[in-house]
Amino acid sequence: MAHIIVVGNEKGGAGKSTLSMHIATALVRMGHKVGALDLDLRQKSFGRYVENRLAYAAEHGLELPTPDYHDLPEIDPATLQQGENIYDHRLSAAVATLEPDSDFILIDCPGSHTRLSQVAHSLADTLVTPLNDSFVDFDLLAHVDRNADQITGPSVYSEMVWNARQLRAQAGLKPIDWIVMRNRMGAQQMVNKEKMGRALDRLAKRIGFRVAPGFNERVIFRELFPRGITLLDLRDIGVKQLNISNVAARQELRELIKALNLPGVTADF
Repeated sequence: MAHIIVVGNEKGGAGKSTLSMHIATALVRMGHKVGALDLDLRQKSFGRYVENRLAYAAEHGLELPTPDYHDLPEIDPATLQQGENIYDHRLSAAVATLEPDSDFILIDCPGSHTRLSQVAHSLADTLVTPLNDSFVDFDLLAHVDRNADQITGPSVYSEMVWNARQLRAQAGLKPIDWIVMRNRMGAQQMVNKEKMGRALDRLAKRIGFRVAPGFNERVIFRELFPRGITLLDLRDIGVKQLNISNVAARQELRELIKALNLPGVTADF
């Protein structure tokens, strides 16, 4: 069976699509077969990223390692039984199509609470939640007191993950390996950065996730999307000498892939 990786966070702007593309591309470059789905049926940032990549590669005669991206299939409502949800069927049909030929299926969720996102979380073998290094974003996971020193309770997204874990347990499936990745971190040791680190460590023990090394704030991530490329493609498109920032970003990606601890993956790229 394919190992399902879900990239989820109910807050927009956390970098889910960029992260999804980099994880998927890294796995393909390591020789794994990767299927991919985008559950944001309106924006489709991840789907657009793949589309841009294919167009850029075709225009320049390149062979860029690319995940096998599929849109969710349409389902005839007349085929549903009473009480069945059409989105459940669309997602299960897409996963069933990808699974026979995939080592991994990566699912990018929308930045909001939807039925598709909720079901996808219950399918996750590995859940990756990118989190901007800010207490505005931390509030998605848990509430803190005014000094950001004490956690006062879990928030809506954590409760949703808990429900997904319960569903998996009831179905006899292995637990979700939940990883929270700090994103857009500043290079300097600010007070906020230290407080975020302490709060995440406390919350990780309380609700059961692992904290993974993430990406520092880098301009290059904003420049890659229109061409559909990733940090791993720079030499393929003619960049002969990577600058210090690019090298550091590749190392951050390598450390993240290692931290995910995916089956059969050595982060050799």
